[in-house]
Amino acid sequence: MERIDKQAGDFLLFLTLILLIGVGISMLFSASHYYAERVFDDPYYFLKRQVIWILLGCLAALVAARTPLDFFRETTPYLLLLSLVLSLLTFVPGIGRPILGARRWIFLFGQSFEPSELVKFSLVLYLAAIFSKKGERINDPVNSILPPLLIVAVFVALIYFQNDFSTAVFILLIALTMFYIAQVKLRYFILLSSLVIPLGSLLLFTKAHRVQRLIAFLNPLADPTGSGYQIIAARQSIIAGGFWGRGLGRGLKKLGGLPEAHSDFIFAVIGEETGFLGALFVLTLFVVLAWRGYTIALKSRDSFGYYLAFGITTVIFLQVLLNIAVVTGLVPATGIPLPFFSSGGSSMLLSLFMIGLLMNLSRSVEPQERKRRV
Repeated sequence: MERIDKQAGDFLLFLTLILLIGVGISMLFSASHYYAERVFDDPYYFLKRQVIWILLGCLAALVAARTPLDFFRETTPYLLLLSLVLSLLTFVPGIGRPILGARRWIFLFGQSFEPSELVKFSLVLYLAAIFSKKGERINDPVNSILPPLLIVAVFVALIYFQNDFSTAVFILLIALTMFYIAQVKLRYFILLSSLVIPLGSLLLFTKAHRVQRLIAFLNPLADPTGSGYQIIAARQSIIAGGFWGRGLGRGLKKLGGLPEAHSDFIFAVIGEETGFLGALFVLTLFVVLAWRGYTIALKSRDSFGYYLAFGITTVIFLQVLLNIAVVTGLVPATGIPLPFFSSGGSSMLLSLFMIGLLMNLSRSVEPQERKRRV
């Protein structure tokens, strides 16, 4: 690790992260204590686990913030290989176990890990490295477009076969966003869309639960006690919060009426307990985080920093938008967690690591731009 003699990192980004972690851990405890006591006989079960992952994530963020950026560029192939191996392990009996029908997790030494979280970062790092290297030759279809596209396709296919359709689509969206900011010509997007959209539509209807989710999204009342139950419960929870909210810890839907209240649907608990003002505050924190991340990208001294900061920020912020859209009924259920809020070690660890890398990148902006921001 390098000796730190550069300027301090982005203070507003750091402050926003602290607020997100603090509010997130408070809301997680409120959303999970009843379920944790009923299932694990310990109301602090999810809280203790989340605190451990936060501490590990902060350590990872510190390492990411103090490691030379060239190190990440040079280790990209090894990280891709590790992501590939871990993704394949989900199919190995005894290591990968299906949960709720999806083989998204591996279990080693008594701990679980979701390889797709690492895949998100690995692909962003790989695309940042390859696009910064190709430079002016970015629109060469054989040497600059096809190789990274094949790498992305391999990981998207692996995650799809884990029965995790929504994460596969999410990763494809992130990759296409990075192709777009790399200024790949529009005709290649049109050609790819002509292949991906029909195939994706076909795959969407190959599993009954995906069709049920789509029907529940279009008309939750068609099956109010089945596929539409979670969406209806989330809406009722947010509506019950009104403008001011019921009060922290006083939500009712989390007491059994809202499935996954501590995980993917924690934003509904935020809406019920803190109301419109609290939900708006949380969303504002994420908007500030995205603003600082994209500002760091635009002020980066080289194209690698630009692509990497842009990709990391998009991964985190797009997850936020998709999660909130699901909870409010704007898109079908996806299984995408809310960063820094939803229970889950893999997401917390990788999210904090990526923010640490953003802090690293923020120390590499032009000095005059730093003065202008303070």
